[in-house]
Amino acid sequence: MTHSHWRRGALRAVLLPSAIALAIWPLSAWLAPANIVMLFLLGVLVIAYYCNRSAGVIAAVLSVALFDFLYVPPLFSFAVNDIQYLLTFAVMLTVALTIGHLTSALRRRADDAEQRVAERAALFELAARLTGSMTRDMCADAVGNFLRDQLQGRCTVLTPDDNGHLHPLRGTTGYLLTQAEQAVAQATYDQATGFDARELGHDDGERVLLALRGATRRRGVLVVAAEESAAPLAGRIELLRAVADLLATALERIHYVEVAAQSDLTVRDERLRGRILAALSHDVRTPLTSIFGLAEAIARSPQLTDPGLRQTAQALQDQAMRLNAMVSNVLDMARLQSGTVRLRREWQPLEEVVGASLRHSEAAIGGHQVELQLPADLPLLHIDAVLMERVLSNLLENAAKYSPTGSRIQLAARDDGDVIEITVDDDGPGFAAGRESELFELFERGVSEGSVSGMGIGLAICKTIVEAHGGSISAERVPPAARDDIALHGARLTIRLPRGTPPAVDAEPGEQP
Repeated sequence: MTHSHWRRGALRAVLLPSAIALAIWPLSAWLAPANIVMLFLLGVLVIAYYCNRSAGVIAAVLSVALFDFLYVPPLFSFAVNDIQYLLTFAVMLTVALTIGHLTSALRRRADDAEQRVAERAALFELAARLTGSMTRDMCADAVGNFLRDQLQGRCTVLTPDDNGHLHPLRGTTGYLLTQAEQAVAQATYDQATGFDARELGHDDGERVLLALRGATRRRGVLVVAAEESAAPLAGRIELLRAVADLLATALERIHYVEVAAQSDLTVRDERLRGRILAALSHDVRTPLTSIFGLAEAIARSPQLTDPGLRQTAQALQDQAMRLNAMVSNVLDMARLQSGTVRLRREWQPLEEVVGASLRHSEAAIGGHQVELQLPADLPLLHIDAVLMERVLSNLLENAAKYSPTGSRIQLAARDDGDVIEITVDDDGPGFAAGRESELFELFERGVSEGSVSGMGIGLAICKTIVEAHGGSISAERVPPAARDDIALHGARLTIRLPRGTPPAVDAEPGEQP
């Protein structure tokens, strides 16, 4: 209650009893003292209802004084001849004060109820506006308008960036934080548990900082600044908490909408890229087949006697074969990403898959020394032999591509309990430190530029196929003498496949178990 409001109530508390006394003075000869007392009590009731408790107390005391001065003998004196009037004054004062207190309390409760109804209606309207807000700035606008209308306050909404540093949204109030307030707001956001609100004193008004708690994590901080003439914010903390909760929910909704939109865009982009790659692969493969056939026909033609032209035709045939392999990789990757390829898994011995891979990669690894370390007691693997052959072929060709001619390539396997571990080691320069996981992304290469050709698809295909089998693939640099059984020190690619339980094989007749 402000000072001016109190003065207006006190003035009314003096004027109304005085007006009642003057109004009934001409009728005092015909009115009983009890009726006069009732009229004064009615005035106290009116003052207490429309003003405040202090005004009711003033009206009660003044009414008793006027009744004694004007209507109790001796008149125009506060002296009392009959001692019974003292009891009348005491009862009158007690009743007047009680009436004033009860009436004032009833009025205050009615005002509080009306204010709560108005606040709830405003909160419902704010919730509707936040639900329809499509951006964080629109949320800040809605909250700023609500606080301005309900509390005569200003606000700033701070949201974190990817590094957790708070930055203000645009909003509508234009309230700028000081460095101290910015630091306290950051501390409020960084606090994982504990306080949700902080109150700060300021030269030009009160400040309240509230953490915006979402369902999964904090979404920012709401800073509310009160005007000097406005009611204290400390008494409206519950309302501010409700506003902060609504704002946090709206910001979290917008966050998940953005994540969903980004995910949908990524899926659409991947799907479109897969379709483009598949279409290009189909369209490019037809002329490649023609080029390869023509180059082979020219190279084998008996009329071609010039050694230089024959060598050129052979080179053309080799390059067409390499380009065809690249197109095949692109097409396979598109099929794998689209989910149209289904595994045809059977229990297969690893030795047969490795042998098929070596035959398929014979041209690429011909200039290298390939060493195999396959234990005789390796169990059968539940795999798609054709796809796993493609994986091992890509790894062998990748090792041959990035290692010097004449160097060794080692393919080893071992039973590691629940998994079968297959490693392909080379004696090349190895991978760049810190980029081991990136090598399995589509169109990522071990070297960005150089004499080594490639599109960065082979390892991505390997990862997709291995993970479809429930396994994993990783890359690492191998230091010299890292393992006693492997003397290479270049790059190592490791495949881990689930071991599984092979079916029992019935013994042949006459065969010893």
